[in-house]
Amino acid sequence: MFGTRLKELRKDKGLTQSQLADILKTSPSSIGMYEQNRRTPDTETLQTLSDFFNVSVDYLIGKSDIKESADDLIKNKQVTIALHNDDGINAELPDEAKQEIENFIEYVKNKYNSK
Repeated sequence: MFGTRLKELRKDKGLTQSQLADILKTSPSSIGMYEQNRRTPDTETLQTLSDFFNVSVDYLIGKSDIKESADDLIKNKQVTIALHNDDGINAELPDEAKQEIENFIEYVKNKYNSK
C-alpha cells in the first residue's frame, strides 16, 4: 500500500523518482524500492514525506484513506464532524448536539495551540 500511495503522490506533484530523491536527500533507487514495496522508510523519512505531500502518515502507510493531517482536519470543522459517519451528522443530530461538538473541537484546538 505504501509504495502505491507514494508513487501516486509523487506523480500528482509531477516529480520523477530522481527529483523526489533529491528532496529527501536519498537515492533514486531508494525511492524505486519504496514504490515497489521492497524497502520500508524509517520514521523520519515517513514524517518528511507526510510533511512534503501534506498528508497523514496513516494515509501513507495505508492505515487510513483520509489524506489530510489531523491539524488540517481540526482547522476545518465541517470536515472533522463529517468524518464521524458516511452521511455526516446533519441528518442525525439536533443543532444543540452539533454545537456541543463544535465547542469541543474549539476547546481541543485552543488547548493544544496554547502549548
